[in-house]
Amino acid sequence: MTEQLPDRLSTDQNSPFFNGEILQREVGIRFNGVEKTNVEEYCISEGWVRLVAGNAKDRRGNPMTVKLKGTVEAYYKD
Repeated sequence: MTEQLPDRLSTDQNSPFFNGEILQREVGIRFNGVEKTNVEEYCISEGWVRLVAGNAKDRRGNPMTVKLKGTVEAYYKD
């Protein structure tokens, strides 16, 4: 399959970049050449990812995230 993933995608249901249909398939993220499994959101054109920062939660119960810049590659694992 040569389907393209969107430029920006989020796993947070409250985000405007959330897409449940795409997330039903297993999506892989490679950041600076390393496979990442804790990605909350990514943007390929701007070159950043938001990663979950441990077990910390904000006041609404959402996981705390860290934004890192670098080379982002998104792909379907199947």
